[in-house]
Amino acid sequence: MSVKKELRQRLRNILAEIPQEEVETKSLRACHRLFELPEYVSAEVIMVFLSLPGEIDTSSVVLRAWQDCKRVLAPKVSWSQRRMMPVEIRSLTDDLTVSSMGIREPISGIPFPATMIDLVLVPGLGFDEYGHRLGRGRGFYDRYLAHPEFRGVACAMAFEEQMTASVPVGPLDRNVDMLITDETARRFST
Repeated sequence: MSVKKELRQRLRNILAEIPQEEVETKSLRACHRLFELPEYVSAEVIMVFLSLPGEIDTSSVVLRAWQDCKRVLAPKVSWSQRRMMPVEIRSLTDDLTVSSMGIREPISGIPFPATMIDLVLVPGLGFDEYGHRLGRGRGFYDRYLAHPEFRGVACAMAFEEQMTASVPVGPLDRNVDMLITDETARRFST
């Protein structure tokens, strides 16, 4: 078994052991930490991952961003083209559907230009102290963050339990600029 595959399994097991009540409490703590940061305050357009079960819950970020008059985008995945397209959402119920892969995503919409996105919230299974990220292995976020027109801030959100000593990095893996957990906010030099 590859090192990445083994690490993914270990982190999935750790996430599975966090009780739902704790997931909710820790998620709110991390979201409130994000709201205090200048990167969030100054952002006008934010792309937010729509959480899978067991992941940090980003719903409160979406709701707060709308209250703060920000535009909120969510990724719509094109599996055939192996890429994500940021699409604006205005509701967490009416505008979303669940894809064949079990991921909540926008029903439809025009892809939003990468140049206009200030902040992208990035999911992941594991992170280290250098901003390296272990995703789910499909490379969608790595490809998106490598887009030459994207100049915003890549901010991962995770539970402190998802920190690991080191994440194996390949040539196509992209670091995040920041990581917000229920315990702290980390900034990484890029």
